[in-house]
Amino acid sequence: MSEDQNRTIARLQQVLAVTRRLAVEIELVPLLESIAEAACDVIDCERATVFVLDHGSQELYSKVATGVGEQEIRIPASKGIAGEVAQSGSASNVPDAYSDPRFNPEVDRQTGFKTRNMLTLPLEGLDGKRTGVLQLLNRRNGGFTEEDQDLAETLGSQAGVALQRHLLLQEYAAKLRIERELDIAREIQRKLLPTHHPIVSGYRIAGWNLPADKTGGDCFDFPRAKGDRLGVVLADATGHGITAAMCIAQFRSLVKATTRLSEELAAIATHVNELLTDDLPDDRFVTAFMGALSSDSHRIDYVSAGQGPLLHLHNNGDVDILPPSGAPLGVLNGYTYSLADSVVLKEGDIFCLMTDGFFEWADPDGEEFGVSRVVDLVVENRHEDPDTIIESLYGAVREFSRGTSQADDLTIILIQRAP
Repeated sequence: MSEDQNRTIARLQQVLAVTRRLAVEIELVPLLESIAEAACDVIDCERATVFVLDHGSQELYSKVATGVGEQEIRIPASKGIAGEVAQSGSASNVPDAYSDPRFNPEVDRQTGFKTRNMLTLPLEGLDGKRTGVLQLLNRRNGGFTEEDQDLAETLGSQAGVALQRHLLLQEYAAKLRIERELDIAREIQRKLLPTHHPIVSGYRIAGWNLPADKTGGDCFDFPRAKGDRLGVVLADATGHGITAAMCIAQFRSLVKATTRLSEELAAIATHVNELLTDDLPDDRFVTAFMGALSSDSHRIDYVSAGQGPLLHLHNNGDVDILPPSGAPLGVLNGYTYSLADSVVLKEGDIFCLMTDGFFEWADPDGEEFGVSRVVDLVVENRHEDPDTIIESLYGAVREFSRGTSQADDLTIILIQRAP
């Protein structure tokens, strides 16, 4: 066997040893160090850099470059030799770096290193997806040969798979972490909702909530007020998910703080609006019903800030569909709210308020469930208890949707004066 053949076998054995090492390394920095060091040893070059391709920012970054220490290098994935290789997926062998217009000498000036020649290779995963770039600098004995490139590509194919495995594990770990955090946030949010229906003489009252995501942008509450009055709060923040949940948590805390200073509903709404207008982004707002039920006079006083329609179902089957009494919260700075006309409940009457997730749930053809179907169903079941009415309404919406996913949070409050 010739000397060249022995050398080639020895270099392939080095690649095999590196491959075994890469198979067990799961931390990013040690993995990149192993790839860079192996490339220098196998190809016999002075330096090596492993760039990871960030698909989100479209940048190439490296936390490890032999001879540079732990200084992070970050460059656009569309510029320079490394960027071109990342985009094209083809290797680039540059025998004279400074004569190539794509070469950026800035790193040399910063480090004092003199780049003579360079071999740059794409790194790809098993599915062919680009994961990064391997760049080798300064072959010690002349320029990079075809054999060097073949060997480097062999090493690069193993390195690309190892890097993809790490990125997938990292993505999976991040997903698990987010899932755990969302589970905690949902549990906290659920604990903020009432755990049982309020007990008011002569009334049957129920509240119900089902978020579209792990966390929701709706809330309801029954805070106790002075005398025989029961507070009634229902609110819906723009959208759903974690951002809406943060907005609704802010609304809830502001309402609780403000009601300690005043029980005047219009004043509470006006003050909360001022604070939310200052804090919420321009594309965010909250629709809210803030009211109080007096069990002696059977009257509901309220402010409806963009929350509607509200349904007053009479015992004889007639329905009053009431619009909001004011603008949503967090939109108009300096807006002053006023009380709406009170609703007086007679025996057997129902006052119903719900978020638009019920009305707007659409079937596969895009047709929404709509307000009229909600009204018809509640009228049909008006002699049932509130929990049964809510169960029937949710079942009807689900049946109407024909399998479409819940796109928005569902929240409802039913106040029924007992016959």
